[in-house]
Amino acid sequence: MKANVTYWLDETAARFPDKTAYADEKKEITFKELRAQARRIGGELALRGLFKKPVAIFLEKGVDVLVSFMGTAYSGNFYSPIDVDMPGSRVDKILEVLQPVVVITTAPLKEVFSQYAYEGEILLLEDVLAEVDRGGNASFTEGKDALVEKGSSGSEVGESETAREAALEAARRKCIDTDFLYVLFTSGSTGVPKGVTINHRAVIDYIDWVTETFEITEKDSFGNQAPFYFDNSILDIYSALKTGATVYIVPKNLFAQPVLLLEYLQEKKINTIFWVPSALIVVAKLKAFRNVDLSDTLKRVLFCGEVMPNKQLNVWRKFLPNVQYANLYGPTEITDACTYYMVNREFTDEEPLPIGIPMPNTDILVLNEKDEPVQGDEAGELCVRGTSLSMGYYNNPEKTREAFVQNPLNQAVPELIYRTGDIVKYNEHGELLYLSRKDFQIKHMGHRIELGEIETAVSSLEEISQNCCLYDEKHQKIVLFIEENLEKAYINEKISHLVPEYMLPNKVIMVEKMPINANGKIDRVKLKEYIG
Repeated sequence: MKANVTYWLDETAARFPDKTAYADEKKEITFKELRAQARRIGGELALRGLFKKPVAIFLEKGVDVLVSFMGTAYSGNFYSPIDVDMPGSRVDKILEVLQPVVVITTAPLKEVFSQYAYEGEILLLEDVLAEVDRGGNASFTEGKDALVEKGSSGSEVGESETAREAALEAARRKCIDTDFLYVLFTSGSTGVPKGVTINHRAVIDYIDWVTETFEITEKDSFGNQAPFYFDNSILDIYSALKTGATVYIVPKNLFAQPVLLLEYLQEKKINTIFWVPSALIVVAKLKAFRNVDLSDTLKRVLFCGEVMPNKQLNVWRKFLPNVQYANLYGPTEITDACTYYMVNREFTDEEPLPIGIPMPNTDILVLNEKDEPVQGDEAGELCVRGTSLSMGYYNNPEKTREAFVQNPLNQAVPELIYRTGDIVKYNEHGELLYLSRKDFQIKHMGHRIELGEIETAVSSLEEISQNCCLYDEKHQKIVLFIEENLEKAYINEKISHLVPEYMLPNKVIMVEKMPINANGKIDRVKLKEYIG
């Protein structure tokens, strides 16, 4: 039984020491190097007496982030990535909630990070890894349980490394599988991001399912699209860690250049992708397949995070008919996904694509307004129980109690379920169909977003009296309603330091006066009539 994901790295580094684990635009790292560098970071954290504590990772997306993730996990602590391009006010809010004991960054980025309200420890990655073999002066030999350095710096280096290893192994022996692995921050209706806590057991169960279901081996290679602060990245990162597959971190700019994107997949021999539908849609719309033939390259196309229109999926299926396509569904609170649908029949462009059936060891409850199981094709809220569930929102007991509730179908013992807020129903095949959101949370560009957070940001503008955000699901656009005659570009520029780019309104509609319902609230049903 594995209690920590890093045991996968130990095994894979022993099996494929010189195989590339992760690669970005600037460098790549083998499994042996990944293990050595991660254990050096983990040993440093353990030497500082840190255990089961939050560690923030403030680095450019790339190999070094993944090394830091693994190092944190080795030490029995848990990581939380902070995007270097994230608005400053959001970073401050995350730091306020997370209260990290240490931030892993680099010397240049330390200067950037100094603008934030943080007074804790800083761990400079280049200093910690200075003595680790990167094809340079130090060498490593395998010890019983660890890589032990034998370098040119003499006995002091050896003693220091011995102390790190001893501290690391002592911490590791105390780890259990319900310890946190990471905290990922999602949108919050009050403007305060929510930190979703996921433990090792949840990730181990999920990756066991992924690798078995899709038959992932060391011969496979992933093309990573998802940011590391987004839970879709978990599939890429840890499937490789377990099996010895390689992950190529696709340059972000290529997703705006579909032909170059497909050429990159071809060049790197990437056979598996797990992308948000919006990335797949761009490729289909711009007819990139007419320029690049991937029929001898791609084996699997998986997607998750938002609705995948069959209109664009049918383009992929036309040009790549022998590829395995799968629609995965699930919020961050359920370790990336909890249902799946293997695309195994034809669909018209107008038909909805099912989100499928529950993953093994996951139970799906579809409950009506009386908290009873739905009957027939009755619609209800999708709720989940099982080991995949988050442990709750970090330092946010109120929001945790709202979303993680007692299973109404089990009154005998305590048992939590997660209310997703998604409305679904079963089709004639017994598959789940996603219909809509129950509340004001949406899924847009692969992210779950609280519309209230956007409204809070817009309300901060002195020109704004009232505003309301709705989501146009048909055209997948965030629509902002205001009473003032202001341009979208102006509003987005003003709030760009408050919310990430993917949360900026796509359309602004001016109304003479906000409609009010009988409860004295903005009439969102009436506003929907304005969405063309």
